[in-house]
Amino acid sequence: MKVYNPTRIRNVVLLGHSGSGKTTLAETMLFEAGAINRRGSVGEKNTVSDYHSLEKEKEKSIHSSFLNLDWRGHKINLIDTPGTSDYIGEVAGPLRIADTAIFVLNAEQGVETATDSLWKNVQKYNVPSMFVVNKLDTDQSDFWKTVEEAKEHFGRQVTVVQFPFSEGPDFHAIIDVLRMTMYEFPKEGGKPDKLPIPDSQKARAQQLHQELVETIAENDETLMDIYFEQGELDEEQMQQGLHISLVNGQIFPLFVSCASKNMGTGRVMGFLDDVAPNPLQGNPPKTEDGEVFELNPDGKPVMFLFKTHSESHVGDLIYFKTYGGVIRPGMDLVNSSNSSSVRLGSLFLTEGHKRIEINEIQTGDIGAVVKLKDGEVNDTLHEKGHEVKLQGIEFPPTTIRTAVKLVKEGDEDKLGHALHQIHREDPSVLIEHSQELRQVIIHGQGEEHLAVIEDQLRNRFKLDIEFITPKIPYRETITKGVKAQYKHKKQSGGAGQFAEVELLIEPYTEGMSTPDDLKVRD
Repeated sequence: MKVYNPTRIRNVVLLGHSGSGKTTLAETMLFEAGAINRRGSVGEKNTVSDYHSLEKEKEKSIHSSFLNLDWRGHKINLIDTPGTSDYIGEVAGPLRIADTAIFVLNAEQGVETATDSLWKNVQKYNVPSMFVVNKLDTDQSDFWKTVEEAKEHFGRQVTVVQFPFSEGPDFHAIIDVLRMTMYEFPKEGGKPDKLPIPDSQKARAQQLHQELVETIAENDETLMDIYFEQGELDEEQMQQGLHISLVNGQIFPLFVSCASKNMGTGRVMGFLDDVAPNPLQGNPPKTEDGEVFELNPDGKPVMFLFKTHSESHVGDLIYFKTYGGVIRPGMDLVNSSNSSSVRLGSLFLTEGHKRIEINEIQTGDIGAVVKLKDGEVNDTLHEKGHEVKLQGIEFPPTTIRTAVKLVKEGDEDKLGHALHQIHREDPSVLIEHSQELRQVIIHGQGEEHLAVIEDQLRNRFKLDIEFITPKIPYRETITKGVKAQYKHKKQSGGAGQFAEVELLIEPYTEGMSTPDDLKVRD
């Protein structure tokens, strides 16, 4: 397997609302790069990403899927993620380790709810971001409305790099204002012809090109000086400026595609190669102490565990990103969470369900390790004597809960193991063993999330269970005010004892004052 220098690695996460076309875009990128010979489709249930049975049944992504491809000498690690808020736990890990985020927008629907919530998470980790407007070949597509919605939701940094020559069923050409070229595609998609921009679109293209040049120049003093002197920037200078602005969050480039017909995909991949940051250029992680941790390819080995996936015939497959040195099988490292010694097993790259065994994972690259006896999501593994613990992934609070009940007794241990494994694979699931209610409570991200957990318990772990409403822990409480008085008198030959007690018990309300008729001594 080819080993890539960190400067030629791109870690990219695909984000967007369910149905926007992320999985189709990923499939087309794999096909365009020659990683697969035939493009699958979500409808035909044969994509590389959506290989779980429930994903095929629902025709939507439920789990994050890890892919990799070579595009013109660059390795693109591509992570296809679910687009429903119920599965945010599957997105949190990839967001933490990605160096670029691609938001896929549906030109029919514009900016949808899940995209909005995902954006907040991207901003939390300062992931350089770009947009791809997809599905421009449909009757209801509206590119310019989608662009305006993107600017309203995500800021004026959203900058058009491409726009369609036409929309709807006749969509077949893309105008690129960075290169000032029109790409015209065959009816069935594939490799386009490069043509001059038609006269009917020259004015708009020139205006958008000028806006792009000015935005780039504004964000870099050197390029600003060149622009003032020459009145223009060449393509290499624009790519340099786009890179700087993208990394700093000053520009969110916007591209065009029809992923289902393989139109525009190659240009997006080329932009990732030419402009998107490599792992050494992106925003570095921080340690638990809040200090910036710089990636060092020549340094001591450091790896961060961000995702666990279990397969029946393999066991736990734990995904990690290398943040220092080179990771190899058989290494003895230390888990910073508990100072235990950990020996690494076999290392793999993954393409959906397919695993490719490899001998090393370079700094900035993503891989998976099996048979790791002591390792969980958010653990940092490092060389002995070189202590470091990176900040972990923040998972969102749960929004819904249910109690789980075994239909027959005797499977309590099996249920406990199953719930523990589900939590390991998706830490956004919380398990509560309520001694008070004598129930096991599952906390999740939504009804659909709980339905997937129920499916796993029934079909994967072969448990006969049912979900029921959790009991309510009724307790006594004060419902109305009550007063009482007591006088204490005691005479024992010498000085006597006397006390007068006034007691008021009533329901408390926020900000209530002391009653006027109650005597209180300081």
